[in-house]
Amino acid sequence: MGSESEDLRSYAREKVLRARRVLRELMALTTEVKNRTLLRASEILDSEREKIKEENEKDLQTARELGLRESVIDRLLLNDKRIDGMIKVLRDVASLPDPVGEVIRMWTLPNGLKVGRMRVPLGVVFIVYESRPNVTIEAASLCMKSSNAVILRGGKEAVHSNRVLVDVLRRSAREEGFPEEAIQFIDRTEREIVWELLSMEGLIDVAIPRGGEGLIRAVADHSKVPVIKHYKGVCNIYVDDRADLDKAYDIVYNAKVQRPSVCNAVENLLINRKVLEEFFPKMALYLGSSGVELRCDEESLKILKEKGITEKVKAVPAKEEDYYEEFLDLILAVKTVGDLDEAIEFIGKYGSGHSDAIITEDYSKAMKFLREVDSAAVYVNASTRFTDGNEFGLGAEMGISTDKVHARGPMALEELTIPKFIILGEGQIRDNFGVPEDLKEDLKEGK
Repeated sequence: MGSESEDLRSYAREKVLRARRVLRELMALTTEVKNRTLLRASEILDSEREKIKEENEKDLQTARELGLRESVIDRLLLNDKRIDGMIKVLRDVASLPDPVGEVIRMWTLPNGLKVGRMRVPLGVVFIVYESRPNVTIEAASLCMKSSNAVILRGGKEAVHSNRVLVDVLRRSAREEGFPEEAIQFIDRTEREIVWELLSMEGLIDVAIPRGGEGLIRAVADHSKVPVIKHYKGVCNIYVDDRADLDKAYDIVYNAKVQRPSVCNAVENLLINRKVLEEFFPKMALYLGSSGVELRCDEESLKILKEKGITEKVKAVPAKEEDYYEEFLDLILAVKTVGDLDEAIEFIGKYGSGHSDAIITEDYSKAMKFLREVDSAAVYVNASTRFTDGNEFGLGAEMGISTDKVHARGPMALEELTIPKFIILGEGQIRDNFGVPEDLKEDLKEGK
């Protein structure tokens, strides 16, 4: 047992040390080399798509044999559309301005010192993720462009898919003069390796978990390395009494049905009591036609029963714990509220600080919602499904952060750098405390 543990520790440490060895080399890379490497990777992805799909099918087959949920299998899938998406990510990231070395601000002090802040890489970034192999491309491309070394550890359910994608990235690095060791892949599936890596304070600069709440909490609980995270995405949409209901139907439907298995899908629908009877029956029919199960409070369920809609749509009484739940499925919890303040209070209690939206034509209410809802992304009259680095024009993302230190919301290129102070002087010393003049004279005279 001891030798096995030592083997894991040695394996993990070697991966990290390889990544650290190239940090100075990464800092010295030109933007041109980084962009060329990303664009070459997009070309290789395109030419190797059949091989990628073959490797992905191995993971899909294993997932089916293990009886994994359809939502998990959907996340695993790499079809032509998703390969095209990864190609687009690589090209988009290549087209973005390089943040490394950017001087954010500079000012001159009364003593003549020029003080500024320059963006520099975080260093070695360890990303732990589940199911979605396209995260391999998203995470690596952002780290490569921001001159960070990356250690990738996907779930064992996607090991074949992740391995072939890493091979693509490393091949493009070799061909274009990018340090290949900056892209490290953990191809062993023992969970203990993750704990070993998370113990390497001082060698790994930041850990970013992407996946379900269980994974993220486990990483945060075990880690001695700083962790950037969000535990879960309990997203809320509030339909105000001043809402344009035609907008509301489409926004709610999109936020729940388009892709229910992701963290920015809506989980709680809040409806102002004044529009409940007009809005909810039709909304329930739209959602129910796509297989959405509604977990309703007493008022909203009563309306559906009175209209005979419970015969056509699956609607059940909501439990208290439903409003805290990240379903990641075709399930939506529904709550009737009296006003905007009650909606904001509900979001503060049950939400997770991820993404929340109001649907209203009232400017004052919209501004109040934007100011007072304390979440990473707050919307007016739009679907929560837009909380994504690519959708925000950031090229891609490492994940969504609901933390309030360093990064919040989609983590993209800028969030993978951190400012350091740079100071330009011309011989200034503090409090004029330099070598005494008489000592200088003595030394000059050779005393």
